[in-house]
Amino acid sequence: MAQPAWQDPVPLSLDTAPVPEYGSGSLADLLPTLVAGQEVPGFTAAIPELTPADRNCVFLIDGLGWEQIKAHPDEAPFLHSLLPTSRGGTGRPLTAGFPSTTATSLASVGTGLPPGEHGLPGYTARNPETGELMNQLRWKPWTAPKVWQPYPTVFQLADAAGVHTAQVSAPTFEQTPLTKVALSGGSFLGRLSGEDRMDVAAQRLAVGDRSLVYTYYSEVDGKGHRFGTDSDAWRGQLMYVDGLARRLAEQLPPRSALYITADHGMIDIPFDEQSRIDFDEDWELRAGVALLGGEGRARHVYAVPGAQSDVLAVWREVLGEQFWIASRDEAVAAGWFGPTIDERVYGRIGDVVAAAHDDVIITASVNEPHESAMAGVHGSLTPVEQLVPLLEVRS
Repeated sequence: MAQPAWQDPVPLSLDTAPVPEYGSGSLADLLPTLVAGQEVPGFTAAIPELTPADRNCVFLIDGLGWEQIKAHPDEAPFLHSLLPTSRGGTGRPLTAGFPSTTATSLASVGTGLPPGEHGLPGYTARNPETGELMNQLRWKPWTAPKVWQPYPTVFQLADAAGVHTAQVSAPTFEQTPLTKVALSGGSFLGRLSGEDRMDVAAQRLAVGDRSLVYTYYSEVDGKGHRFGTDSDAWRGQLMYVDGLARRLAEQLPPRSALYITADHGMIDIPFDEQSRIDFDEDWELRAGVALLGGEGRARHVYAVPGAQSDVLAVWREVLGEQFWIASRDEAVAAGWFGPTIDERVYGRIGDVVAAAHDDVIITASVNEPHESAMAGVHGSLTPVEQLVPLLEVRS
């Protein structure tokens, strides 16, 4: 039924926002479950559907969500054929966690902790110590990694317990702060080509009686951002990575489980004013805002001191039919960032948090020209962004 023109808009209820399955079916639960099955002390199997294996390999494909695999059986015949194996043969996905973005998700994978604990709650977030926006993917401005994220990684704890542990990725990632705080532990083996990564991952898996190997491919996400998921360039990358996954699966040593997953999905947003709301050109949204963090579909909004309630009211009035708009405390209470929030993380979350419901983003054409020009985006709680596969091959 159409809403009368005179009636005030009704904001989306926060109760309708899907909350990630922290503790039972999120990315943060994957490695703890795998190493619990390898008898690493201090871990329990959080994803009950998974069967233990002596040798575990995780292949993370950046940007390839559950919905994208389902929608492309011709381009990804191997991955599509594995959909029934997902999440221990239940045919169900995992959830990425909020926001559904690379820095947050990789930290959740590597530490086994939700964002509220590992402390990387978005693409950019305010550092309460300095008042500056911290880009947690590019690590700018420089921040001491172990201060920002002090917990050990699952890889480090598994390595200390005698599990043969390795990461196989692009050489450029070896020394990045994000790798150090999220994915370090055991050996890092840099390989340029996707084929080499698959071959080396299989080799390293065979080295130990108990092994934990992680490998990664980024360009599905890269082409999606630049051209969108409805492009030939993106489909070409999907076909390529489907071949990589098959190559790795065919080389598994005995007693192995391969898990193919992703850090988030992706959605294409039209290039029009209705779909792309420019914060830098909107005086209402800018009023009382000191910093705009996060990304287009998952914004952290930091208010000028004393203006928090006014900013919340305006954002809810202007955007509340298209975004779930929450105060910091509401987002925390709803469990968006996990069941608990570390004290050091609380101030990194926006005074207002905006998570997209509709096919729309909040751009910042002046301050974020590169991000504002992206065709494919992600970050919010919707299924197309939030749901990720956990495809399984065993030997």
